[in-house]
Amino acid sequence: MGPSPHRTVPLARDQRPFIVLDIHHLPFKDKSIDYVYCSHVLEHVADPELACREIMRVAKAGYIETPTLMKDALFAWAGMIHHRWHVTRIGTRLVFFEYDERRRQGVRTTQWRDAVLGEFHHPDQDLFFPNQDLFNTCLEWKTGFEVTVFRLPPASS
Repeated sequence: MGPSPHRTVPLARDQRPFIVLDIHHLPFKDKSIDYVYCSHVLEHVADPELACREIMRVAKAGYIETPTLMKDALFAWAGMIHHRWHVTRIGTRLVFFEYDERRRQGVRTTQWRDAVLGEFHHPDQDLFFPNQDLFNTCLEWKTGFEVTVFRLPPASS
């Protein structure tokens, strides 16, 4: 797999199989996977309800992680790498909010991203790295979880 907006170096692979799938239609039997790790995927999907149902259908348990609105806004990533949703967790419920254009733009600068992900130490790194629970929505689940999706109203003509 070549570069993508998320990855600029080739994917490191070993001898294990690597399969590219549609998360909305997983080709696995019900509960055939002991544990699924789904990190930074669901913010991109067309249908979060269907994707989450598929994850719960094929897996017995798992872990889900997505960036928060705060992370996307500060890094100005939502528009750059096509995040469709920002996600929050309430108990065992994932709540998806479809981005409007203004929130997708974030802070409209790369200042924060350059400081935090820069090659040299910057004081903002001391704020960012120890506080990953504020910058990522995380859910570890067993048997299932709930999903609520808030879509934007259709654009008026």
